[in-house]
Amino acid sequence: MAQLYFYYSAMNAGKSTSLLQSAYNYRERGMTPLVMTAALDDRYGVGKVTSRIGLESEALIFNGSDNILALVEAQKAKAPVDCVLVDESQFMSKVQVRQLTQIVDKLDIPVLCYGLRTDFRGELFEGAHYLLAWADKLVELKTICHCGRKANMVVRMDGEGNPVREGAQVQIGGNDSYVSMCRKHFRELAWD
Repeated sequence: MAQLYFYYSAMNAGKSTSLLQSAYNYRERGMTPLVMTAALDDRYGVGKVTSRIGLESEALIFNGSDNILALVEAQKAKAPVDCVLVDESQFMSKVQVRQLTQIVDKLDIPVLCYGLRTDFRGELFEGAHYLLAWADKLVELKTICHCGRKANMVVRMDGEGNPVREGAQVQIGGNDSYVSMCRKHFRELAWD
């Protein structure tokens, strides 16, 4: 029986690497994974999921207005789809997460989502909010703060290395813009 999984973490915990490993495992067994990613994040090229350790895969892109169920059904009409792997799932809308539940419940296809739980202000992303509520399985991928504690928050930094406390929720960036930290160090920089 198919299930909806949400693998979440702060940045630099290996979410994309884990997704790519899952895709490899499906392919190795002669199955066909459908890899998807948000159009919003094209740092490594349009229609690609890329990990910092050099792994990559072609991916079907989605934006905030796409019907994810219809995209998967269209792909399934062309070729088998044995699982759906979604990178940057925090950028999905409530409606799109509901469509993921339909892929699982109606099409009986497992869906594995990978994304951030919270933004640089400590607030849930919309996609993460509904994945946390509706996923069958929640899995936290871990990374560490500079102090050695588990990092579960992300601080946005400006060009001079100062924490940013205001601004748009979404600003695409990597290690140049964000630092994963434990809540204690996040609070010192972002809340206090």
